[in-house]
Amino acid sequence: MPVEPAVRASAEEQETRAPGGSGGRGAWASLRPLVLRLHFYAGVLIAPFLLVAAATGLLYAGSYQAEKIVYADELRVPVGKSELPISQQVAAARQAHPEGRISAIRPSPEHGATTRVLLSGVQGVAEGHTLAVFVDPYSGELAGALEQYGSTGALPLRTWIDEFHRDLHLGETGRLYSELAASWLWVIAGGGLFLWFGRRRARRKVRGTSGRRRTLSLHGTVGAWAATGLFFLSATGLTWSTYAGENVSDLRAAINQTTPTVSAGIASGGEHAEHMQSGGSGGTPDKDVGLDAVLDAARGERLSNPVEIVPPVDASSAYVVSQIQRSWPEKQDAVAVDPATGEVTDVVRFADYPLLAKLSRWGIDAHTGILFGLVNQLLLAALAAGVIVLILLGYRMWWRRGRGSAFGRPLPRGAWQKVPPHVLVPLMAGVAVVGYFVPLLGIPLAVFLAVDILLGEISYRRGERTYAPAD
Repeated sequence: MPVEPAVRASAEEQETRAPGGSGGRGAWASLRPLVLRLHFYAGVLIAPFLLVAAATGLLYAGSYQAEKIVYADELRVPVGKSELPISQQVAAARQAHPEGRISAIRPSPEHGATTRVLLSGVQGVAEGHTLAVFVDPYSGELAGALEQYGSTGALPLRTWIDEFHRDLHLGETGRLYSELAASWLWVIAGGGLFLWFGRRRARRKVRGTSGRRRTLSLHGTVGAWAATGLFFLSATGLTWSTYAGENVSDLRAAINQTTPTVSAGIASGGEHAEHMQSGGSGGTPDKDVGLDAVLDAARGERLSNPVEIVPPVDASSAYVVSQIQRSWPEKQDAVAVDPATGEVTDVVRFADYPLLAKLSRWGIDAHTGILFGLVNQLLLAALAAGVIVLILLGYRMWWRRGRGSAFGRPLPRGAWQKVPPHVLVPLMAGVAVVGYFVPLLGIPLAVFLAVDILLGEISYRRGERTYAPAD
C-alpha cells in the first residue's frame, strides 16, 4: 500500500521546517512549503509544454548552420572580379521571374554571397512570405529561387523549424502553447533556485549520493547553472507573445520607448519583424533616379552592408534603405531616399534608439541565436538540452517519490496559513499584478488554486485531512 504524506515525510518536507533544516523560523521557512508545492505542480503540469518548446528550440538553434549547408548553391557563388550594378541584377531576376512585385532587394552583403530580390504576391507562395530570387552579383545569372520568411531571411528549412517552435504549425491557436511555456518558465526556474539555495550545502552535492537524492541534487545543480539563461529566454520570449507581448508593447508606447522608424510612409522594420513580413508594394513614382542612385545615397549616410532596399509603397512615398545586420555589433540604421531627386529625406540611427528599444532588439536577437552568431547558437542549444534534462530528472523524481500511486505525495495543503501577513499580503498583490500582465500565468494559476482548494475541502469533509497542521 502507498504510504500517506502524513506518515512518511520526504527529504524536501523535512527541510521545509526551517532554513537549512535547522528548526528556526522566519519568512524563508514559511515560504518554502508554498514554493515547493508551486514548483512541484507547475513542474508536473507545465513541463510537457516546456519539453516541446525546448526540443523545438534545440532544433532551431541548429537551423542556421543547417541552412548554410542545405542551400549552399543558392547562397554562395564563386567570387568574380567586380559586381554588376544592383539595377542590372534586379533586371536579371525580373526577366526570369516577372510574376508578383518587388517588395525588397538585399544586395550581396559580402564577397561570394548572392543578391536576393524578394517578390511578393507570387502565386503558390504562402501569405506573408516572399519568393527570394538569388542572383550572382558578378555575372547576373540566377542561382535559384526559394520561399523566404521574416527579417532574418529564413529559407524553407529554417522557416519550418521556426514555425514548429513558435506555434506547432497550428497558427495563432498554437502560439498559446509557447506563451504558456514562456509565462511559467521563469516561475519554475525561480522557484527551483529558491529551493536550491535553501537546501543545506551538504544536500546540494551530487557526489556521494544515490537514488532519488542523487537525482534531486543533479536536478538542482543543473537548474541553478541554467537559471540565468532560463530567465532570459522567458523574458524575451514573452515580448512577442500574443497577450503578454501586447501588454509589453502598450507599456513601451506609454513611456515613449517604441522603436523609431524613418518618415517615409512605410516602416523600416521593428524588433518583431522576425515574426512578420515587411516590404513595400513596389509603387512607381513619376520620376525615379533608380536603385543605383538610391543605394549610393544610403552609402553616403554610412549605411554599410548588409542592407535592404524597400521600394516606395506608392507614387508619393520614398525608398527606405535599412541595415539588417542583427549580429554584434548591430547595424540597424535606416534612411529614406526621395525617388525623384535621390536625396536623403530622413535618417534614423540605431544609436539614437530609446533604451528599451535597444534592449528589446538585443534580447530578441540573442533569443533567436543571431546576436553572437555560432557562439549564441551553441549556448541556446546547451540551454535547450539543459531544460530537457531538468524535465526528465523532475519526472523521474516524481515517479520515484510516489511510485506512481499518490501523485508524487505533494506537500500537505494549508502552508500559506503559516506565512506572516507582512510577507503574504505583498506577495499576493505582486502575484495579482504579474498575473494580470501575463495572463497565461495568471489564469492557470487561478485555476490551479481553485481546484486545489476545492479538492482540499472535499478531502477535509470526507475526513481525509490533508492540511498542514497548525503550530
